[in-house]
Amino acid sequence: MTETKTAMTGNESIARGFYEAGGFLASSYPGSPTVEILDAIKSYKRGYVDWAPNEKVALEMAIGSSISGARSLVSMKHVGVNIALDPLMTFTQTSVNGGFVLVVGDDPGMKSSQNEQDSRILAKFSNMPVLVPSDNREAKEFTKDAFWISEEFQTPVMIQMTSRLCHSRSVVDLEPPLDIEVNGYEPDVSNHAMIPPYTHKKQYEMNERIEKLEGFSTMSSLNKLEEKEGADTLVITSGLLYHNLKELDPQVSILKLGLVYPLPKEQISKLVKQYKNIIVLEEMMPFIENELKTMGVECEGKKYFSFTGELFTEDIKKGLSLAGVMQDEISTEPESFSTPERPPLMCSGCPHRPVFDLLKKSKVTVVGDIGCYSLGLLPPFEVSKINISMGASLGITRGMRKAFNYQGNNDPIVALIGDGTFYHSGLSGIVNLAKSSDKHDNITVIVLDNSTTAMTGGQDTPSSSKYKETDIDLDISSVLSSLGFSRITKVDQFDYQKTKEVFEEEIKHDGLSAIITTRPCALKYKIKEQHYYVNPNVCIGCRNCVNTNCPPISMKKYSNNDKLKSYIDPDMCVGCSVCSQVCPVGAIRPFKGGQ
Repeated sequence: MTETKTAMTGNESIARGFYEAGGFLASSYPGSPTVEILDAIKSYKRGYVDWAPNEKVALEMAIGSSISGARSLVSMKHVGVNIALDPLMTFTQTSVNGGFVLVVGDDPGMKSSQNEQDSRILAKFSNMPVLVPSDNREAKEFTKDAFWISEEFQTPVMIQMTSRLCHSRSVVDLEPPLDIEVNGYEPDVSNHAMIPPYTHKKQYEMNERIEKLEGFSTMSSLNKLEEKEGADTLVITSGLLYHNLKELDPQVSILKLGLVYPLPKEQISKLVKQYKNIIVLEEMMPFIENELKTMGVECEGKKYFSFTGELFTEDIKKGLSLAGVMQDEISTEPESFSTPERPPLMCSGCPHRPVFDLLKKSKVTVVGDIGCYSLGLLPPFEVSKINISMGASLGITRGMRKAFNYQGNNDPIVALIGDGTFYHSGLSGIVNLAKSSDKHDNITVIVLDNSTTAMTGGQDTPSSSKYKETDIDLDISSVLSSLGFSRITKVDQFDYQKTKEVFEEEIKHDGLSAIITTRPCALKYKIKEQHYYVNPNVCIGCRNCVNTNCPPISMKKYSNNDKLKSYIDPDMCVGCSVCSQVCPVGAIRPFKGGQ
């Protein structure tokens, strides 16, 4: 018997919705909290599913598929929409052919992000409707609804997810997939070429589309009204907060919005006349609250709830108590529990560790970038001092160099970038460095090529072909050379002494140079050589090996030794040998022959 129900995460539910909707093409650039959507879609083994070098290209792939009449989906985290905004803002002017859905994962509270953005603002900015599911069942159903809305109103549709909804798990009903044909491409210059005079007409079309969607929203079952007898307060909310509110069961009626933009204005205008108080419950920006106030609705929201971070049940209880809705329900702060601090660490065998160990000893100014090597900002390395956004290290370094030069400061500057980020948005910065640096600008670019997008779980990059078959085979050294770099060195950073010499030489170089570190991610490629061990009779307890910050290494007291000596956990050691190379007395050796 075929299962008709199963437990799924929010991301898996989106993927199931895409499958059941007859989706053809799905693309993405990996980023938490939506990174698992694409892998879940791949598991259905249907259509075309692929990672792109960045969110802009992922969006453009889905645009091309949609124009060709195929139902298409692109997913990304909230900051990725900034990268994709240029083509998105123009594409939303067109009338779509195959249904087009953009799934965005917002991160209230910034659990794994560099900032907090409310993607509903960008949905309105780009004239596209936005659906906000409140649970995993709705995440699947809303995905199917989004494709229907997209084709019915010929518009791209956004689905806004949040980190907690993406990763929570609940029961979802399974249904067979629709048999949706790819309609094919019909040339239409006035619709697909956004140049004057076509663009002027499109402004009116977008406005008419939003007005039609407002009418649809008023009648749609995507929005649900739950009236409570005797209630004089209406709470308007959406998403996961609806369920948190229901846990409290306050004496209020609830309007749960599934289609958050455009709002069902006609329904709301009639409804609010029945209530004394209108309270808006939403995370991040006061989007619904401001939309209501623009309509002339007297309401309150952020007056009682935090403008940032997640809102939990206790936060809602506290806010409703302040609003006088939950009389005599003065909230108390949630009970806190002390937990051991666990600072983030680079993995055992991480090829970035010797790079940061050497850079720390060099005391050079280092500009970091986005990736697992962002950990170089933290103790014990504290090497990188700047980390802003994907690919930004190169441009920042260029600007700093000019300011340094103006001040007569010729101290070297090192820019770090990983291979995934290099292809994501680093290429334009590379061109800028290669074409506009003065002959004596002392800049060293270190490309940390571990051949994967390690931070998000090991998705392929265009340089992954060294270790597995991919449809892209790009050599970073060749790319750098073709873009104007003339001084490029490849180095195996597990050869510690040789790497040290290369770093010293290139950092001293009076000009522009690049170093490519070549060791792959140990976690992604399951690399484990024979482990190393410490001879306590030789170890002098200097802690040089401990200072490399490798997780298997610690200090312990051996029998017959009073002093603490270093120790290597054989279960964690992957045999990179760096600890052995920094040991001044040869106490760390490879394990051989059962000893």
